[in-house]
Amino acid sequence: MATFTEVAALVPTLRDRGDACASLTQAQHAVTAMTDAEVVAVLREANEALQHAEQLRLIAVGVIAARSPRDAGHSGAAQKEGHRTAASLVQKITGSSKADASRQVRVGEAMLGGESDSSGSGAEHPDATWRPIDWREPLRVARRDGCISTTQFDVIERGLGEPPAVDGITDDRQRRDADDHGRAAWAQAAEELVAEAAERTAEELGAAARAIRDLLDPEGAEQRFRDRYENRSYRVWTDQYGVRRASIAYDDHGAALVGTLIDAALRPRRGGPRFVDSEEQAKAKALTDDPRTNEQLQYDLIIDLLRAGALADAKDVFGTRQAGVRLVQVVDDDDGARVGYAEDGLGALPDAMIDQHICDSGIVPVRVDACGNPLDVGREQRLFTPRQRIALALRDGGCRWTGCDRPASYCESHHIDEWQRDGGRTDIDRGVLLCRFHHMELHHGGWRITRDDKDDFQLHDPGGGVRALRARGFLSYAWGALGPPPLRFRPAIA
Repeated sequence: MATFTEVAALVPTLRDRGDACASLTQAQHAVTAMTDAEVVAVLREANEALQHAEQLRLIAVGVIAARSPRDAGHSGAAQKEGHRTAASLVQKITGSSKADASRQVRVGEAMLGGESDSSGSGAEHPDATWRPIDWREPLRVARRDGCISTTQFDVIERGLGEPPAVDGITDDRQRRDADDHGRAAWAQAAEELVAEAAERTAEELGAAARAIRDLLDPEGAEQRFRDRYENRSYRVWTDQYGVRRASIAYDDHGAALVGTLIDAALRPRRGGPRFVDSEEQAKAKALTDDPRTNEQLQYDLIIDLLRAGALADAKDVFGTRQAGVRLVQVVDDDDGARVGYAEDGLGALPDAMIDQHICDSGIVPVRVDACGNPLDVGREQRLFTPRQRIALALRDGGCRWTGCDRPASYCESHHIDEWQRDGGRTDIDRGVLLCRFHHMELHHGGWRITRDDKDDFQLHDPGGGVRALRARGFLSYAWGALGPPPLRFRPAIA
């Protein structure tokens, strides 16, 4: 096993301090005395060293998993060590959780590569030299190069899932073409998600991968929606201490509705917008000062809703306005294709759900260009109008700050041209969504955001660095290059 000195030598910021970091205790004292920038450098360098070690571990895990199939009996690699599965052995050796060990096994197996023909046709192709396109290869390359972590690899792969099987095509060449075209679309999606990995959390990557999967496989998206609806449930039981407990499995619309209700009630406490009138500011302060936990507040809200029922005045329950689920539908003028989403992030919703929502709530049309930029509807006034806020939500998808996961409903509209100092206009092209924390950071931390016409927003840090702020909205995939395979490559539906 490597000594601490040998490990520390892999971290340049520690290595430069020589004997001052000869032991873990000395290194701790040295890091404690460093500047903020130096401590961040140590974290980056240590993580880079860990990435190399992780690569070797994944190789070993993958090989062990391949040598420990269920039918190996006691002769498998893991079984020889007294474990039923490779994941159990990995968990024992690494001290990780069961979920993390299972993730390492999945990624380790995927990193081995060498996919066999899994086109789903169930028949061998006469051309023995043909091999299906390996859509996971961009993920493997990115993992080997250290561009994505093991967790990011796993959430992207599981989120995208396998391309749908090609059925209904009897001609071998056409079946191969259809299979390759579908897998090429999945590979393109994997490449795009890899490019975004540095700017998204693992949770966001997984959600984005699922959104892309629904876009590439609309028939499958419809079925997955129906499956979630059929699996909805509410279960109540009494635990060993006599406490009544409940478990809920939501369908998509139910999850969005409950989430919106809770967000509307607790948003001020969770860092929601602060540009509200004096009455709402007082209510927000009272909520922030409330001694109850967020979980207790959520429980009390649910009970209040059940108690009040349909006759409740919205302000009696929510304190401001009635909460609701805003759905977004992308309509392609060329072929009339329609895709539905929830504004704060869900997978694709079927047309029937969209039509039902329109009947109940009406529509607000917003036209965008090929890059997703909404048309200007700005006015000479200080605050963005509700219609402009909708357009910003469609374009940005939430806080644009790199790595932030706050949804659109938690964000404030920032004028990149200061209203008073620069004569900034309240136009969509000059506005960007930021959560309250990052809005405060921008104004008080020396940061600024610029934009050249309709190009990407650019974030300038206090040290002079510049990076692009990419939209978080999954709707960007709907008007991008990604899409389901052309109809000529897809089997006809009887």
